[in-house]
Amino acid sequence: MKKEDEHRLVVAPRAVFRALREDLWTTGYDPVPRSGWRSRWLNWLPVLTLALLLLTAMITVSNVSVLGWGDYQLGVWYALLLAGGQSMALVVAIFRPVAAWWMATIVMVIIAWIVEPRITPEALFPFTGSGILLQAAVLFLLALRVRPRAVVEALTISVLAGVACSAFASRPHDSDVAPAVAIFATAVVVGTSLRGRQVARTELVVQEEITAEERARRTLLEERNRIARELHDVVAHHMSVISIQAQVAPHLVENPSDELKENLAGIRGNAVDALTELRRVLGVLRSEDALSQEVRHAPQPTLDQLDELLGNVRGAGLTVTTETAGTPRRLSPGVELSAFRIVQEALSNAMRHAPGAEVRVAIGYHSAGLTVRITNTAPDEPATPSQGIGHGLLGMRERTAMLGGEFANGPVPEGGYEVVATLPLEDQS
Repeated sequence: MKKEDEHRLVVAPRAVFRALREDLWTTGYDPVPRSGWRSRWLNWLPVLTLALLLLTAMITVSNVSVLGWGDYQLGVWYALLLAGGQSMALVVAIFRPVAAWWMATIVMVIIAWIVEPRITPEALFPFTGSGILLQAAVLFLLALRVRPRAVVEALTISVLAGVACSAFASRPHDSDVAPAVAIFATAVVVGTSLRGRQVARTELVVQEEITAEERARRTLLEERNRIARELHDVVAHHMSVISIQAQVAPHLVENPSDELKENLAGIRGNAVDALTELRRVLGVLRSEDALSQEVRHAPQPTLDQLDELLGNVRGAGLTVTTETAGTPRRLSPGVELSAFRIVQEALSNAMRHAPGAEVRVAIGYHSAGLTVRITNTAPDEPATPSQGIGHGLLGMRERTAMLGGEFANGPVPEGGYEVVATLPLEDQS
């Protein structure tokens, strides 16, 4: 038991000194707050520095007057040197708060040590009036930039330094330690409270950014899952057709050769295997969908159903005109599905964000691709602000990128908004 007590007596002081070294023997401090506070801080930094320089000059003049010709009788040069060094700590505290506190505290001890033999018993000791205010200001700026434990340690050392100067004086003086402690503690409490408020606000901003990033990532995954479900239907249909055709083909040929039968059997086997793997990998996405079986297995929409879609949105009050360029023709299921969904999402966005606007849907058939352009005029009335990130533009961009196409969106000079997607009809790589 004695060995344990001895060990604690050795370890405890080491821990205290280690904490003091980490907190107060460093140039580290909290950086300028993030987001809008950083720009405002940097904008006001020259003004704040100039104001502190003027305040430093005023405190220096006051200190020189007290130390040089008052109760302390140090002479003008000593007073100017010590008062200037102590006052400059206020400016240094903006950039190096810990070093500024050490500077102010050490100069305070030096002043007390030099003036103690010369002052009268009625003079305040070991602080001067302006010295108390300056030390409190430095502690306040320190509390704004370092963690509370370090500020409490600095406050304790400042108080102990004043008590030691008063206790080891060669003769009794009118001590001002008690009012100094009250002022120092008030400055520390106010500074620590303001820092805690700013830290909480900064953490809230960081958390909001993390939440927004997570919401965007989740929205992206949801949209990709939705696209994967739709493509699963398209690909699975064609793989099933290939399998059936390969199975039926030998019966359509009179006296088919063994090589033909073997090749067609291989084609059917590969199609069945591919379909099985496709259902295994992508079919799980359907299990996460809360849709009914009828909706799950309904055929995916194509551009043939575009008139039905436009009729629905017209019935909801949206004015829509259509324009078709080129010769309409049957396209691949992926292009048909993506084009239909892009028009659908663009119309939904127009209804949601541009109430009362007129919308023009233009479909252009070209030799190498399909162009889908949806343009709306300026809204007649302000739209309700959207909450968070939506699926619309993200889904359109994902569908276009999936097919190797190009997507663009943005406002138009007339005040409306436009979405343009170019979908290649085949792989152009």
